[in-house]
Amino acid sequence: MTTTMATTSSPASSSHPVGLPKGPSTPRLHKLLAVPGCKPDMLNDLLLLRPGDGQDSQASSSSSSCKHVVFFHGDIQNFREEMASQSDCAQWLQWSLEQVVITLGRRFPGHHVWVVRASRMYLHKFSSYCNFVESNMFGAPEHAPYSPDGGALSHLRSLLINGMERAGLQNTIQHPDGAPSTAFSLTLVGFSKGCVVLNQVLYELGGAQADPHLADFTRSLSDMFWLDGGHPGGSETWVTDKRLLGQLAASGIGIHTHVTPYEVRDPMRAWVGREHACFVKTLEELGARLYDKLHFEDEPPSIENHFRVIQEF
Repeated sequence: MTTTMATTSSPASSSHPVGLPKGPSTPRLHKLLAVPGCKPDMLNDLLLLRPGDGQDSQASSSSSSCKHVVFFHGDIQNFREEMASQSDCAQWLQWSLEQVVITLGRRFPGHHVWVVRASRMYLHKFSSYCNFVESNMFGAPEHAPYSPDGGALSHLRSLLINGMERAGLQNTIQHPDGAPSTAFSLTLVGFSKGCVVLNQVLYELGGAQADPHLADFTRSLSDMFWLDGGHPGGSETWVTDKRLLGQLAASGIGIHTHVTPYEVRDPMRAWVGREHACFVKTLEELGARLYDKLHFEDEPPSIENHFRVIQEF
């Protein structure tokens, strides 16, 4: 049986520190619950750290208001209070969504940093991004090409627009007259299971670029970070289709892969390493803007180092 995390309505945002001990230097995090995406019944909870709310002083520059980072988490990760209530998750509290958004705020000063909580958490720990890509209860995806009726890019665009409105931010994706914003810049970061959303974006990229309703939003993608991608399916942990990778390379998007032996050197899941190597080699041959790094290569594979890549990338 699938357990659905609560997505009850809340005030527009929580401007006090969320889920963290209060103190004079505690960042102000904004928890936005049940934010609708491309369809009214497709809801995701969001966590937002705005520039200047506990980030480096340079982050408060007004020129940063159009820069956004969106993070998709992995299994186990959740809001701090949810993790603390589950014995299997409590030991990993340092990787709660609240802690991660603060880490990302330091990594991307001057950006609005968003964390998208998976809409479904089976047994309170298996993330399923079913609003972005068709997935089973354990979160293994069934990727599909672009459809004008929905998908990862359409859902993300709507989530951000509705999240900005809920948080009282200026909509930098689209001007009030309906024209696209030329200043909006978007970086996507997927960790572990969260990389399935980035992979789905690759499946949709060509079709979205040809759709006038999504073309400008798609062009706003500046960089994509895959952090130790993994999921319980037996294949397609990394995209290896040369046609799809050719579209990614031609887009000019900066591609960053950061992996650890936990994923790419696991003999029980040898396909993960093979697919990652194919992903990197193909993009190199296509002349993509690519950066690839293996972290902790001289240390034994461990879930601790798997999580640590969030700090090290």
